[in-house]
Amino acid sequence: MTDKISPADFPNARREFLKYLAASPYIASAGGMAAFLGNDVLGQDIKSSSFASIMRDRMSVVENPKDALTVFDMEATARTKVQQGHWAYMSSGTDDDATLFANREGFRQLQLRPRRLRDATKVDMRVELFGTNYNAPIFTCPTGGQGSMHPDAEPGVARAARARGAPQMLSTSTGISIEEVTKAAGRPVWQQFYAPNSWDASVAMMKRFQANGVTVLALTCDNTTGRFSETYFRNRPKDMKQCEACHKDGPEARHRPMQDGIDFKGLRSSDPAMDWKFVARVRDYWKGKFLLKGIDTHEDAKLCLEYGLDGILVSNHGGRSTETGRGTIEALPEVVAAVGKKIPVFLDGGVRRGTDVFKALALGATAVGIGRPMLWGLGAFGEAGVNRVLEILQGELKLVMGNCGTQKVADINSDYVTSRNWKS
Repeated sequence: MTDKISPADFPNARREFLKYLAASPYIASAGGMAAFLGNDVLGQDIKSSSFASIMRDRMSVVENPKDALTVFDMEATARTKVQQGHWAYMSSGTDDDATLFANREGFRQLQLRPRRLRDATKVDMRVELFGTNYNAPIFTCPTGGQGSMHPDAEPGVARAARARGAPQMLSTSTGISIEEVTKAAGRPVWQQFYAPNSWDASVAMMKRFQANGVTVLALTCDNTTGRFSETYFRNRPKDMKQCEACHKDGPEARHRPMQDGIDFKGLRSSDPAMDWKFVARVRDYWKGKFLLKGIDTHEDAKLCLEYGLDGILVSNHGGRSTETGRGTIEALPEVVAAVGKKIPVFLDGGVRRGTDVFKALALGATAVGIGRPMLWGLGAFGEAGVNRVLEILQGELKLVMGNCGTQKVADINSDYVTSRNWKS
């Protein structure tokens, strides 16, 4: 495979891609090529898009991470390597997947307003987040069960993130202990927190976070009741025996090292009764930086200020929480407006391009998280794939910053974006 593909090569690339897929036992299990192409599992990220046909032509299975031109090539490659059940779980949203697709459509509604004749040789993507300098305002999101994508799992993500100067947020549902991940990272990670329905268990988990140097805690509040995923149940394998190798107690269960040494008998991993009183309790206990993950309204953003939060992560769990919700990029402006510049606002959900990162920064985000693209890279090539995904997105961001006339991240503001469909 060559390093560059011209538009004239896209049809040939597509034919080779389809030939590759047709030979896959995974495609056979999906009912053949025709069924596969109409299945939600194919290109979940481009379903119902006017760009679907273009993106289908451009997605390529690659043999080397350096051959990936975009993160979508990693998606195509990972799909051929990851177990069907794991892929179906990762790629699905909830109910009709409307919120999942809203995350992408929100970015597509925004258009750039470049300023010209500014020196693009001086572009600097570096940012300071909570007192630490990073190479770009892009972090890896807390996705659980990364080992289901590739044996490199969370430690591989940690090494790749450090190599690219990016923050890593670790999931409470990690399949690898925080001690092992921190060792691989060579530095403290940011920690996402599913709070169980027991204060004693919550304290025990937070003590473990503290013992491993965690400085940023992100309490998840956007998925406390669980979800119903039609896409997952329809696309997982009929025979779930393949899942027994990585799920000790059946296909729906997995080992959570973060719970080791804590009596979780009779407890829920995430407390549906969690409220602002609980937030206040955590705020009093936790001495580091404290974020809420899942805030997407100005009302709740203002409450974050009242309760002394250090930041907000605008998120809808990758479209896996409330169905028919807004895309996170569309929710971002009202959250930013509500808090002003008092605390930083972060965003995840639907980010696939450097232009997406730029748009989020323009609407007030301090940094942007990637979830599925990171998993695609992991599934495709392990640590090397994650490294390449970060390299692609950082490279795309640098290009768009130069083309739009912004030399520093601080230069990016709402003057650089517009939309015909909703106000920024």
